[in-house]
Amino acid sequence: MAVRHSLTELKALRARGRGKTRNDAPVHSVDAAFWRKARVVMPPLGKASIHLRLDSDVLSWFRDQGRGHLSRMNAVLRSYMEAHRKG
Repeated sequence: MAVRHSLTELKALRARGRGKTRNDAPVHSVDAAFWRKARVVMPPLGKASIHLRLDSDVLSWFRDQGRGHLSRMNAVLRSYMEAHRKG
């Protein structure tokens, strides 16, 4: 379970040297050769963020299947669309 902190608590942690990064975290240097070989990778296009009202039992069933329930819902809708597409 994730630990939640208030903004005041986060500021106090940072003041004590306990930020997001551990003090003993390894530091990796990145040289010019890394940047010469680096490539920009764009996410796949075509996904839209929407608001969708679902029956609560349908949503519960998909959630009960575990992580990736939204992707599975999209796959079901895609399968239905492709099966009913004209042409």
